[in-house]
Amino acid sequence: MVVFDYGFGNVRSAQRALARAGAEVEITRDFDAALNADGLVVPGVGAFASCMKGLLAARGDWVVERRLAGGRPVLGICVGMQILFGRGIEHGVETAGLEEWPGTVDRLEAPVVPHMGWNTVEPPAGSELFAGLPAGARFYFVHSYAVHSWEFRATDPRMAEPRVTWATHGERFVAAVENGPLWATQFHPEKSGDAGAHILRNWIGTL
Repeated sequence: MVVFDYGFGNVRSAQRALARAGAEVEITRDFDAALNADGLVVPGVGAFASCMKGLLAARGDWVVERRLAGGRPVLGICVGMQILFGRGIEHGVETAGLEEWPGTVDRLEAPVVPHMGWNTVEPPAGSELFAGLPAGARFYFVHSYAVHSWEFRATDPRMAEPRVTWATHGERFVAAVENGPLWATQFHPEKSGDAGAHILRNWIGTL
């Protein structure tokens, strides 16, 4: 498994958490290693635009696109999830994302921003990512921006609709997505204690 190191993620933290969950993990930005790994983790911290700039410089857009075209698993974390959407808007500046899903990442409307700390989530029925976790499990979030509506719909009747998990901080926002080989979380599973470790084991178990 590879944690993709494009300069904008907590790669060591992700590596340690994945190793504790039972995976053999390499941190690299090598194109071929990232392309051919059993699973690819794309973490992200900081600004949407900066993450996109770093990802493009490391050819991460090609890695993600080619892996998904071949049905190979990708897990995005925090801003690594946000950049999978169509665009991000920060301080009035719009930046194109990877456009795997339509949607806009913009500022949370909440009494306290950033949203920093533990929160419950609302997973959908049949979720593989949250399978085996009790209702009320809490996860660690650190973000000021989020996706507030889910716009993607499967056009092929043979395709299953993505499973979307929601959370609330001032308003509802997308907390996780399961869409074929592409999964993502707005929260940090690597910082979410036993519940986060369970999430990572669930993902590793699908590889």
